[in-house]
Amino acid sequence: MKAQDPVPQDPEAEAEYVLRLFITGATPNSLRAVSNIREICDRYLAGRYSLKIIDVSQEGTLVQEEQIIALPLLVKKSPGPERKLIGDLSQTEKVLKALGLNP
Repeated sequence: MKAQDPVPQDPEAEAEYVLRLFITGATPNSLRAVSNIREICDRYLAGRYSLKIIDVSQEGTLVQEEQIIALPLLVKKSPGPERKLIGDLSQTEKVLKALGLNP
């Protein structure tokens, strides 16, 4: 008899989150957004996320590619669907909902 592989209870619980945070230098909103998303990721996505912080003043070409209209901007690349969230990410419940997570 062959042993079966365990089936994850929730596919999102195992998903690797790919996040990009677009900021503008060391402005107060940008620094708050960085702090808030790191805290959220460490608490709710520990060990299963990658976070790239992009300063648009140094990476101008990405502004057009990502169609950035306001900053700071968090982009969830995966798991799909892609989602965008503008602001300093201080409203944890709103961020979790945008990431598709239940607190």
